Amino acid sequence: MPNDWHDLTDLTGDRDFVVTGVRLVGSGIQIDSEFELPRLARLRYEDQVFVGEFVRSHGSIKQMEKAFGVSYPTIKNRLNRIAAALQLVQIDTEPASEARADILDLLEDGTITAEEAAERLRR
Repeated sequence: MPNDWHDLTDLTGDRDFVVTGVRLVGSGIQIDSEFELPRLARLRYEDQVFVGEFVRSHGSIKQMEKAFGVSYPTIKNRLNRIAAALQLVQIDTEPASEARADILDLLEDGTITAEEAAERLRR
């Protein structure tokens, strides 16, 4: 039986698992159900430690190199692998001022002309 999070992540490896119960220590409250883990909690323990150190170092790769005794490319590769596993947010690549879809909606409903839409899309 795992004693801590590190043991649990070693036991489960990269396989998916769900938590089926929660007990609040000292309260006598226990909930039995299936709970999906947040993406960060699904990472291997070592990757969770890596992410924690990255946050603690305010994203300084130079500090990460010192903390883990590895090179810049190694840190970048690990960050890229972890980022791909997390995919926490959708990054909007559209300009902050006006999204392409919004401009096209305005054109479609006749609020703006084709020339005006083209000008906004160029910005």
